[in-house]
Amino acid sequence: MLARIDSCAVLGIEAYLVQTQVDVGTGLAKVTIVGLPDTAVQEARERVASAVRNSNFSFPAHRVTVNLAPADIRKEGPAFDLPIALAVLAATEQIAGEDMEKLVAVGELSLDGSVRPISGVLPIALAARAARRAGLIVPADNVAEATVVEGLSVYPVRTLWEAAEVVADPDQRRPAPSSAGEWHLSDPEYPIDFSEVKGQPHVKRALEVAAAGGHNVVMVGPPGSGKTMLAMRIPTVLPPLRMEEALEVTKVYSISGKLPAGRGLMTTRPFRSPHHTISAAGLAGGGTIPTPGEISLAHHGVLFMDELPEFGRDALEVMRQPLEDGVVSVSRVAGTADFPARVMLVAALNPCPCGYYMDATRSCSCSVTKIRRYLQRISGPLLDRVDIHIEVPRLKKDELLTPANGEPSNAVRSRVARARELQAGRFSEAGIYCNAHMLPRHLKQFCPISDEVRSFLSNAIDQLGLSARAFDRVVKLSRTIADLDGAEQIALQHVAEAIQYRGLDRKLWA
Repeated sequence: MLARIDSCAVLGIEAYLVQTQVDVGTGLAKVTIVGLPDTAVQEARERVASAVRNSNFSFPAHRVTVNLAPADIRKEGPAFDLPIALAVLAATEQIAGEDMEKLVAVGELSLDGSVRPISGVLPIALAARAARRAGLIVPADNVAEATVVEGLSVYPVRTLWEAAEVVADPDQRRPAPSSAGEWHLSDPEYPIDFSEVKGQPHVKRALEVAAAGGHNVVMVGPPGSGKTMLAMRIPTVLPPLRMEEALEVTKVYSISGKLPAGRGLMTTRPFRSPHHTISAAGLAGGGTIPTPGEISLAHHGVLFMDELPEFGRDALEVMRQPLEDGVVSVSRVAGTADFPARVMLVAALNPCPCGYYMDATRSCSCSVTKIRRYLQRISGPLLDRVDIHIEVPRLKKDELLTPANGEPSNAVRSRVARARELQAGRFSEAGIYCNAHMLPRHLKQFCPISDEVRSFLSNAIDQLGLSARAFDRVVKLSRTIADLDGAEQIALQHVAEAIQYRGLDRKLWA
């Protein structure tokens, strides 16, 4: 007898329906799984057989053929255990499965018949809703992220027996209540605050400008000047996540298996700080089955790279295209996956290998050649993609002894949010959200400049030797500064401040 039930597979951050077909026929007892299964799916034969027997059902002593369609796309992971087991039970008439084809089931089975959690439930739930299926059967531990999706009946199960009851008795189905209305994104809570940072008013201003326009930042200063402390607090001044942004971030964390237990939705902007020993694949994503890297895990948030010159050359260069396009494409034999990578890059570095070049209290022990070689580890094309270069000096004694009483994060965040609202209205038909993502045609349309400003920029190009990309970024910065001031036109003072944020172009430490 033949039975069918839908399951799901994930490619990139999107899921697609996979029909699980089971045929029980005559012949020697053997289970064959076809449809490009990976090792984890092939091993489902033993897990399913033991789970069925240990759940007070009988596993057929006949030839069992399992087909995962479409057959031309590779299937991976243990999420197919539960649908295979349910289809086996329906094919052997141990449960009634008249409307089973209207359901989607996913879950890993233990040998005792219990259902274990899996990764990628949020995109699976979205795919089930898009396909207009009647319901989704998921492991109970994954119910929080599944119920985020409105308009879909979600049935959490802890055992194969419970899943069989959901399939066999439609009248007894009790979907879990939707949790979509329980998540509040407008007032995110962070354990840290900008008011805890002493001194550094000009750096705080630069980071406010960066947050308002989504600009990339590099901070240069000696050890202990507060670069890491400042970077960690940048998410606290970014505007709250919109629901579509929160869903995108949650999908990345869901398929990576990094979604915190019991949390169905990421409600704060991510902050990722990879170690400088990370590989290019660790940053961009990779593996036999493509999985997201640190750039994608920082999507709609902050990617902080401390000690930037210490990162491997390959790792640094792999970021160039994602920073420009906002997406990472990973190609493998198993397929090509696109992962979102719309991040705000925040980098920190010392001015020299010892860290004390141009420091007011300690002398530098590095030669000019050594300093130049150290800074040249960062390529010009990568620096061109960083809008703000800011120097972070060591705190003075009186600043250290004075209690921290800076402006709180929520006050800065309110100004940043107002600037982002202006940008959202400006780019409502362009498909972008902030000034940093403007294309050349947007610069011409939204960043007109007067003759006075044009003359000032001409002198800046001559003195700083700005590349075409760096020039565009100065104009984008100027637009953001004008937005913070609530100004419709870019004025001379806005461009002058933007030029001050191009410290590496002025070769302050060359």
